[in-house]
Amino acid sequence: MVDSQSTPARQRPSVVTISSYLLFLFLACQVISLILTLATIGKTRDALREAYAGSTAEGADQIADFAFAVGIGSGILLLLLAVVLAVLALLNNRGRNGARIATWIVGGIMVCCTGGTLLSGVAGNFTTGGNTGGDMPSGEEVQRRLDEVLPSWLTPVSILLGVISLIALITALILLALPKANEFFRKPTAAWEPPTPGAAYPGYPQSSGQPGYPSTGEPGYPSTPGQPPQSGQPGYPPAGPSTSAGEPGPGDTPPSDRPGPTS
Repeated sequence: MVDSQSTPARQRPSVVTISSYLLFLFLACQVISLILTLATIGKTRDALREAYAGSTAEGADQIADFAFAVGIGSGILLLLLAVVLAVLALLNNRGRNGARIATWIVGGIMVCCTGGTLLSGVAGNFTTGGNTGGDMPSGEEVQRRLDEVLPSWLTPVSILLGVISLIALITALILLALPKANEFFRKPTAAWEPPTPGAAYPGYPQSSGQPGYPSTGEPGYPSTPGQPPQSGQPGYPPAGPSTSAGEPGPGDTPPSDRPGPTS
């Protein structure tokens, strides 16, 4: 049997610690992105309503509300997934291999989402490069209206946050796959230790005569059944006083009653 206390504690490698920090950085970027979205989504909806105000296409008047709902919903979803990654980062620091696998799964989903959002921001959400036909506004017209109501720094900041988030997330996932991280997440195998000579097996009483177990006949411990009590044990009368030579002791026959020699 191996004592669990003899197993040395595993030391967390720096690659796992850095990976956790990068996942927290990813969470911070998602929080900032959601704050920017909530601060500007109202102006975006108003600009879309003005752009599609003269359109007669079916459902054109609902485009602004749809874009508003998508912007809010996607921002909240990305934030929740980032929170999940932060919780997994704490479990990774404790060497939980299941948490590392879950980090790869959730992180892979977030790489796709973040990369798609980044590409959409770089290309322009509503720019199509030409007219759409009919009385529908072109993508360039919609983007022009958005540029008029939104701050000029919004797009560069959003792109910068997307780049930082994507780099941090990909780097964190790669660090968790390095050999040093594999050794940390691998379940340690405790070495077998031979039993100490004279030691008893844990959980079983020791036999008489072994250290820590009173032997038969010692003071304070009863004698074995069938064995006469020893002198000096508690509860038993002490031995009688020693007699000198020629004096009868307790239980001896007087000399007068002893049979004499026959002639």
